[in-house]
Amino acid sequence: MAEETGAQEAVAAPPQDSKREAIALVIGVAGWLVPGLGHALLKMWGRAVMSFLTVGLLVILGAGMRGNIFSSSGNDAFDTLGFLADLGTGTFYVAARSLETNGADVSHAGGDYGTRLLATAGVLNLLAALHAYEAARGRKA
Repeated sequence: MAEETGAQEAVAAPPQDSKREAIALVIGVAGWLVPGLGHALLKMWGRAVMSFLTVGLLVILGAGMRGNIFSSSGNDAFDTLGFLADLGTGTFYVAARSLETNGADVSHAGGDYGTRLLATAGVLNLLAALHAYEAARGRKA
């Protein structure tokens, strides 16, 4: 009987926890949209600046090397994964699409490396946003 009451108490979260969870979610989404913004809202200035600069530099280099920036109309699973990785850069995805005026050039090594840099920027930003979300929840990340 004591186990049942303990389980019921664990299910009903106090209002403070749900508010904290909502704030953490907003911080995580903000960190995804603008790299480093989640950490800036948490006053983790070093991580915020490094996230912004690193993701921004990777996007600029990748787009400058004429890497492939995937669109949502993927033909196969790899195109979809590439789109999700590129979309991970948040608003930098829009900037990269606007920098891609001549289209991708993956026939050369530079374009192929550029594609990898763009995907790396997206995954790195998603990890940074996840870290900001977990830190806002109060978990040691």
